[in-house]
Amino acid sequence: MDIAPAPDAAPDPYPVGLRLAGRRVVVVGGGHVAQRRLPALIAAGADVLVVSPEVTPAIEGLVGSGEVTWVRRGFAADDLDGAWYVLAATDVGEVNEAVSAAAEERRIFCVRSDDAIAATAWTPAVGRHDAVTVAVLSNRDPQRSAAIRDEVLEGLREGTIHARHHRDRAPGVVLVGGGPGDPDLISVAGRKALMEADVVVADRLAPRELLGELPPDVELVDVAKLPRGRSAQQEEINRVIVERAREGKRVVRFKGGDNFVFGRGYEEVLACREAGVPVTVVPGLTSPVSVPAIAGIPVTHRGVAHEFTVISGHLPPGHPDSLTNWPAVAALKGTLVLMMAVENAPAIALALLDGGKDSGTPVAVVCDGTMPTQRTVLSTLGTLAGDLAAEAVKPPAIIVVGDVVRVSHPEAFTR
Repeated sequence: MDIAPAPDAAPDPYPVGLRLAGRRVVVVGGGHVAQRRLPALIAAGADVLVVSPEVTPAIEGLVGSGEVTWVRRGFAADDLDGAWYVLAATDVGEVNEAVSAAAEERRIFCVRSDDAIAATAWTPAVGRHDAVTVAVLSNRDPQRSAAIRDEVLEGLREGTIHARHHRDRAPGVVLVGGGPGDPDLISVAGRKALMEADVVVADRLAPRELLGELPPDVELVDVAKLPRGRSAQQEEINRVIVERAREGKRVVRFKGGDNFVFGRGYEEVLACREAGVPVTVVPGLTSPVSVPAIAGIPVTHRGVAHEFTVISGHLPPGHPDSLTNWPAVAALKGTLVLMMAVENAPAIALALLDGGKDSGTPVAVVCDGTMPTQRTVLSTLGTLAGDLAAEAVKPPAIIVVGDVVRVSHPEAFTR
């Protein structure tokens, strides 16, 4: 005995991927619903025909670029002749019903924007990552479908959803900039590279919370525990990443900030190239721009600073190995951002004053940028040495010198 389903219980849809390249797809309607649907159809290579008396400016632009064809009139049933797929996307129910009936007569699947129950096809919430297409249907609940799609895509992009046996297994080295410290500020590409690694070689300032998310079989090399001495340590890092890559492993060199902003990343690129090891780079959000921004300080501002200069302060002025021309720096009109400069800040302030900077030049010292312990110490070039001591400022900190500090903290500075 056949049992018919209850009137309000529609059968589950049968999911399928349509290959529409070169095939006619008819979109009836030229409003915002049609505008949202067209890009995916174009990306699929469909031969798109839009039938509508009027279209939005965006659709008109697609017509002008030759990506879709526009028939500027109302719908006629024979518009569907030769079509493989139809979208009824007008705001007039009678027109959508006519499109649906004409499609049914021709055995063409039809999506209806006004009545999903009356449609013979539903449009899923779709997203793509690498070679994976995610499509979600949630019983005609588009908001839920979109929310689930977004969660799946986020997991794929961040590496929290992964099929490790199907990931990129190509051996080599990936230099990943982890950003200023907050784990939420790493790029999507950087997080994905971490989750696909066989070996992670991590700096002390790389976002440490992310290391706890690594799969248990990933080897973690903490370079803070390598032999001391800057040159010896860097040589050992180069040796480790090259050696692991030559063993056929996917190696991520994980740094804070950006690889090439005082990160010695290009030395590692050169070491890999010399050893014949493939190497790629995932840039990071660089600290000298992002940390002041998070602290509410712009490094440029219209009418105040049209340039900014980033300088390493790990060597004091006058040191024989220093490459910085401090008198020339003092003559600059824009913002100065000093990295690794806490210890040498008093000497740097004195060099800037000797070069002609005003002692009242505003200074902001952002300590532990983006971390829960972040704080900002406001000072001037003339009082910086005493303020650093009084506030017990310790690295890591970024020092911003210039009138942009006054812009962000006008209450603290008077002209």
